[in-house]
Amino acid sequence: MPPVDLVYWSVAAIPLALLMVTLVVLRWKAHEAASVGMFAAILIAFSVYEMDLSGLAVASAAGVWEAVPILYIIIPALIFYHVIDRARGFDALREQVKSFTENELFLVLVAGWVFVSFMQSITGFGTPIVVAAPILLALGVKPVYAVAIPLIGHAWANTFGTLGVAWVTLEGVVEMQDVLLTAVSAGVLLWVVNIIAGVTIAYIYGRGEAVRYALPMVVVISLVHGGGQLLGIYFWEPAFANFFAATLALLALAPLSRFSRYATPVDGIETRPAMIEDFSNLRSETPTPAVTDGGEQLATSAPETGSHSDDGLMSLKFAAIPFAVLAALAFITGAVEPLGEALGAVELVAPLPGVETGFGVEVAALSAADDGLAVLNYPGAFLLVSSLVAYIAYRYTGHYAEASRRSDHSVEGFTTVVLRTAIPASVAVVGFLVMALVMDYSGQVTVLAQGLALVATSDTYGFLSPLIGALGSFMTSSNTASNILFGGLQYETANSLGTNESWILAGQTAGGAIGNAISPANVILGTTAVGIVGREGDVLRKVIPWVGAVCAFIGILIVLATAIGLMGAI
Repeated sequence: MPPVDLVYWSVAAIPLALLMVTLVVLRWKAHEAASVGMFAAILIAFSVYEMDLSGLAVASAAGVWEAVPILYIIIPALIFYHVIDRARGFDALREQVKSFTENELFLVLVAGWVFVSFMQSITGFGTPIVVAAPILLALGVKPVYAVAIPLIGHAWANTFGTLGVAWVTLEGVVEMQDVLLTAVSAGVLLWVVNIIAGVTIAYIYGRGEAVRYALPMVVVISLVHGGGQLLGIYFWEPAFANFFAATLALLALAPLSRFSRYATPVDGIETRPAMIEDFSNLRSETPTPAVTDGGEQLATSAPETGSHSDDGLMSLKFAAIPFAVLAALAFITGAVEPLGEALGAVELVAPLPGVETGFGVEVAALSAADDGLAVLNYPGAFLLVSSLVAYIAYRYTGHYAEASRRSDHSVEGFTTVVLRTAIPASVAVVGFLVMALVMDYSGQVTVLAQGLALVATSDTYGFLSPLIGALGSFMTSSNTASNILFGGLQYETANSLGTNESWILAGQTAGGAIGNAISPANVILGTTAVGIVGREGDVLRKVIPWVGAVCAFIGILIVLATAIGLMGAI
């Protein structure tokens, strides 16, 4: 194992520091920043962490392989968006949703908090961001905020969502002394994250006035989200707890929308920094996924201006077809286990040899059974099927012809538009994942985590546990992977320090959930979905302070809970 001292810790932090500086401070495009971070990680692994060229080759190959599942979402997500957009489906969605209520803040909270949480409850891997961000864009949210809002809104659901995969993983990698206590502790922390998310989204929309205006809705939905999830954990099954809560929250929207406060347009909120002021001119003021990496605006199928811009739109049932098909596929394959297993039998595999560095850091060989990609039982496949169904529906009902007839300019080829955005996004994802896997295989990630643990005491380690979880999620773009990477470390550190393991493990997975809001893959999926590839740094500037503040607050709660012995037994 490499020495865990200031020198090795500082060197290991260099790729992450370069990534943050280039993305957030210098505002480089994601593929440029990812390349710098990747080469820095490789150089450090080779020159300082005693990793030979064969080990670097295996780690880099593992990074490319880990990027494949993400790319299998990014490209289908682009297809999904353009299939809908070329039939003016998002215009229709915006106008039809507004028929339920013209309360803009209510709709932003619905799409960016309630609906994205429901999507996370049944399918993860960035799909909720891909679905929710374009809806927010259609509602008039500025593109950067259209990505930042669902990143914040879905974070709380990242442990018990996706049918509890992150929680089940954590339960499998450590031998918890009290599984129920740990699950409930995580549920309590995530409830706090949920409340903060709702308040934050309202604040993003219209600052303090919007928070006061939205507070009744935030309280009700958070009680359903957080309380429902805790009830599901305690009385039912953790794997279904988030789905139970997220579904109840969707059902709660109907009576909330009839509440006089939210049944009418927003009143008394003068500052709306997240919103485009002129709804009628929305498409001429915002880019679509047809924006190139350099920021060039390409032609779209919808008219920029004109008195008939809202004429000839499809009905809500047609606009909702692709989303309904996507949700149904994700739920059915998750709930009907035999079907999911049958589809999951078709796998793409990439066996890789084991690696050992000069410091004795060992990574086992990746066998065909370890990390296969279920080609048919995967969000990318569901997006493609949903796109195909939508295409057939829109083509044979004449919506494409109508949109083309009303377009004021020529439409660029579908494949050209998709590839123009997919290529730079793909380069960025591969760069991020190669960097992460090289750091992991060489021991840099472990040194970073153990270095943080060494400066803590039994009284203060709880503050660091969510930060370590968030680091793992940022590095791997997955709460599940973060729990695999650091779950054992957190468990062993908690026991060696004599602190409460349940709260520490709860902090690990809660931090991993929070960190998902800044995971590069999710950010790139969001910028891809709304057509602002290259502006990932702008999104991160909005979200990083939130992640840091919430992790710190959760850490303080853990310190207080362990100090007073809260929930020592259930």
